[in-house]
Amino acid sequence: MYVAIATRAFRRYSTYRAATLSGIFTNSVFGIIYSFAYLALWAANPDAGGYDKVDAVTYVWLGQALLMTVALWGGGTTDDLAERIRTGDIAIDLYRPIGLVSWYLASDLGRALFHLLTRGLAPTIVGVILFDISLPDSAAAAMGFAFAVPLAVIVSFGIRFLVASSAFWLLDQSGVKVMSGAFAIFFSGMMLPLVLFPGWLGTVARALPWAAYVQVPADIWLGKRPGVDLFVALGFQAMWALILLACCLLVVRAATRKVVVQGG
Repeated sequence: MYVAIATRAFRRYSTYRAATLSGIFTNSVFGIIYSFAYLALWAANPDAGGYDKVDAVTYVWLGQALLMTVALWGGGTTDDLAERIRTGDIAIDLYRPIGLVSWYLASDLGRALFHLLTRGLAPTIVGVILFDISLPDSAAAAMGFAFAVPLAVIVSFGIRFLVASSAFWLLDQSGVKVMSGAFAIFFSGMMLPLVLFPGWLGTVARALPWAAYVQVPADIWLGKRPGVDLFVALGFQAMWALILLACCLLVVRAATRKVVVQGG
């Protein structure tokens, strides 16, 4: 059943061909702009954050590849959830013989796979053609990245699901979504690699769940997490994924009681 849900979500997003092509173009343009900006920054400080110029440019294109894959600004299937809560259609979903969280998670994984294969892969190819981009230096790094991406999607889903679920009490998720998006941009490493954050700010930023979006997968790809550190990085993502999914289940349980009481 979950494979069918994910497959239908993949097909749904594949119908937006014009939007996908526009997104690929946009990601590529911003990738080029950020690449030159980072090259200028690293020309002034060649070993900033432990990265060299190749690492910095590679980081840019990994960020562009993961931007829509993890739905960094929000959106995805969880926006459908917020709308169904607003209209009251969520009551039907809660009575279905399948978990609400698992249903939307399967759908979001299908969405993420489509964006990874389109708006993730295509801009990366552009980056490889135009710039010097490093590839994983070992099979372990490549496999680690392959595990890190779905874990990043699950962490992102957990946060987006909780944001959408705020509509149970606030009736509209818009304000919470904007605030969550701002945190995601700053603390994921999309605006600037977290390795450049100084002192306690860097320590806090790397401990927050948003670091699992971009910074952790990028560090794995760049070979900054060798050996045991690779498992620590994946464990960090898995820990936040489990915590957030558990919170989602608790929220759904509380919302179900709320719906049942109001319905009664």
